[in-house]
Amino acid sequence: MLIIFMKTLFKDFSFSAVIAGFVTVLVGFSSSGVLVFQAAQALGATPAQSSSWLWALCMGMGLTSIGLSWYYKTPIPTAWSTAAAAMLITIADHISLAEATGAFIVSGLLITVAGFSGIFERLMKFVPMSLASAMLAGILLRFSLQAVNALQSHLAMILAMFIAYLLCKRLKPRYAVLMALIVGIGTAYSQGLIHLQEISYQAVQPEWVKPSFSWHTVLGVAVPLFLVTMTSQNMAGIAAIRSFSYHAPVSPLVGWTGLATVIFAPMGAFAISLAAITAAICLSSEAHEDKQRRYVAGIMSGIFYLLLGIFAATLAHLLTALPKELVIGVAGIALLGTIGNGLVQALAVEQEREAALICFVVTVSGINLLGIGAAFWGLIAGAFTLGLMAIVGVRGMANKN
Repeated sequence: MLIIFMKTLFKDFSFSAVIAGFVTVLVGFSSSGVLVFQAAQALGATPAQSSSWLWALCMGMGLTSIGLSWYYKTPIPTAWSTAAAAMLITIADHISLAEATGAFIVSGLLITVAGFSGIFERLMKFVPMSLASAMLAGILLRFSLQAVNALQSHLAMILAMFIAYLLCKRLKPRYAVLMALIVGIGTAYSQGLIHLQEISYQAVQPEWVKPSFSWHTVLGVAVPLFLVTMTSQNMAGIAAIRSFSYHAPVSPLVGWTGLATVIFAPMGAFAISLAAITAAICLSSEAHEDKQRRYVAGIMSGIFYLLLGIFAATLAHLLTALPKELVIGVAGIALLGTIGNGLVQALAVEQEREAALICFVVTVSGINLLGIGAAFWGLIAGAFTLGLMAIVGVRGMANKN
């Protein structure tokens, strides 16, 4: 099996896919990695246990990204649920680390059942492509807006990255994001914004936490964790895959992420899910012009996550040594093409255009109701608009007759 894997990977290998995988991990960790440590510390985890959380998440994400991308020949990077991490921080005062670990396991089991049973896939069939594309574009737009806002504090660096991207996009489009990253690192280093002297070299020792189960943590933590992960991550992840016309089956993708969560939960994996924002980097033409060879980017993201997990403490210092504006700039630039593609698909069907726009606007708003993120409410708003317009249209036709 390993020989077949290596032969296939070697045949379809490309440097642009490696870069896409690296940028996926860079953006994924740097944009929300701090939340993982904050959530662990809020629950009373020691520094060693906090590093164990990152190790467990990276191991689960790495293995699922590699396995799913290779098996389905589709770029399927996975991620931790940022919304779930944020939720844990807000409720940490009411539960212990052992109770939280038990909730992680229960939530993972619920995701596994919802995935492998086909329930989640059946629900996704009712989501029109226009709404899914609008939701994805709305999620990603916030990153490009953050890149524009970064001009206020780091004008030279962000502007240099953007110009490098545009020039390379014209000449060598596959390496445009890489060129933006290189120019950004060079500019940041020349301005003294990168502090490599703070890096310490050490490996992580994963720590097992004995789970504790109770009804109040199942209902108050596990179920909300499950709902937040499914709505804010997995739903958006499927939308990303579909928006690039890939047709990997939904049920096993979600099911395997749930099972990975269950396996690594005792070491700190609170919620492993399909990637949404970072998935677009691997799914787009930036990874490779040939759609059939982009799955290598998903595999490479998994390999980089495994390396991040093995040397979690060291690489955490390395990635955090980069200025956050650099990471924001790379993410915003890398996602421009995907945002444009999502808007084109969202507005393509005239009868669904208004609903797609409403979905897009609500998603961009960043609203959070009942602990559930804007992506879900954008989808609900768009679906409500479609349903209302359909009812009015039917009644209008009946009145004419």
